[in-house]
Amino acid sequence: MTQLSTTERILCLFTEVKPGEGTTAVMMFANVFLILLAYYFIKPLREGWIAISDVEGLSKMEVKAYSSFAQSIILLFIVGWYARLADRWDRATLFTRATLFCISNMVIFWFLQPNLFFDKLPLSGIVYYLWVGMFGVFVVAQFWTFCADIYTDERGRRMLPFIAIGATSGAAFGSWMVEQLVDSGMAPTEALLLLATAPLIVSIMLVRRIERREDHRGTAADATAPGEECGTETEPEKASIWNGARLVLVSRFLLLAALVTVFTNWVNTNGENLLFRVIQEALTVQAQEQGIADGPNMLEFTRDGTTAFYGNFFFWVNITALLLQAFVASRLLKYGGFAAILLILPVIALMSYSIMALLPVLAVVKIMKIAENATDYSLNNTSRHVLWLPVSSAMKFRGKPAIDTLYVRLGDGLAAITVLVGVQLLTLTTKAFFVFNVFLVLCWLVAGVLLVSEHRRASATGT
Repeated sequence: MTQLSTTERILCLFTEVKPGEGTTAVMMFANVFLILLAYYFIKPLREGWIAISDVEGLSKMEVKAYSSFAQSIILLFIVGWYARLADRWDRATLFTRATLFCISNMVIFWFLQPNLFFDKLPLSGIVYYLWVGMFGVFVVAQFWTFCADIYTDERGRRMLPFIAIGATSGAAFGSWMVEQLVDSGMAPTEALLLLATAPLIVSIMLVRRIERREDHRGTAADATAPGEECGTETEPEKASIWNGARLVLVSRFLLLAALVTVFTNWVNTNGENLLFRVIQEALTVQAQEQGIADGPNMLEFTRDGTTAFYGNFFFWVNITALLLQAFVASRLLKYGGFAAILLILPVIALMSYSIMALLPVLAVVKIMKIAENATDYSLNNTSRHVLWLPVSSAMKFRGKPAIDTLYVRLGDGLAAITVLVGVQLLTLTTKAFFVFNVFLVLCWLVAGVLLVSEHRRASATGT
């Protein structure tokens, strides 16, 4: 009988590993580590660039909020376009070409950055903001699709939790590196896009090596060809989104799941917009204290300060999420059940936004948003998967796609409307926005409690 290798024995500390699985698992771990490392070089720069993308008549928070909503709408079409590409190319070719396309875009955006080769180009930061969402589909999301295609159901249940640690680790390390590079002056903010291309190139090489290894092992031959799989599922999936949207209106379980999804995204996106507003207010005060006037120096100060802040912010979010996922998620689900793991995020959000409403200063807002986002990325993410376990296959395949797309985007849209009404019509203060979010969280909690009751009923009846 084949013995475990040294690498596989080490991996047994994290999950169950069978002989011959260690090499692929390590390469997949390294691959997603590199992808998320690159992504968190790109993501903080998005916040820095949008911070200096002024639009006449709009506040900085409005520019970010409306760009976020536009990104959500565009992503609905990007996902459909990507699915058609997957129907044409095999998985390694799809991954390679999509990643190379994004790398070429990164070089173009590096060239277009403000005060590098050009002065600040109108709307360039908004275009970059929209593009980062596309990068998430073409590179980040496609890795998990590749991963699901490589692993069978049984192998996937054992290996995916270990590979997911690579994703969180890469995100945390990338965020930390951005903060160190920008704050220390080791690399200018303008260089982040070029630096991010290196791990993506290595990622392509790893994907192709994994593909050759899995072909040799015979796993790829057993899988349905990407084109065949997409060809059989594309039309039902498209139908399920819109049919599921109607089904939500006649199913109490789906209606409550949709409401919880809407409130979750509405509250969180409001919080992201308010965090951005508080950052810009704090940077304005710092610039005045340091005697930095309007002009190129102010633009550079705002961009670098915003980028460095988000690098540090994302680092602590990802580190906290990693710890919660590794040590709390499974135990909370085991001992507290579905109710505990679903309701913990709105409870934390209620405490966080109540504190932020009383003390709307940057240090407090940062700590509270770290707690909220880390819980969302770990414990609440687990609850989203557990939610669908007791319901029928028809409800899953018809309702879940609608909730994961249309109702998530509806929450983002309501957040944009909140900014529009709050800034343009009511001229709300930052504190007032936080108070409104407390009200939304209370509605979220009510919907969550009702959903827990429906989940228990579904578990008992098996429907």
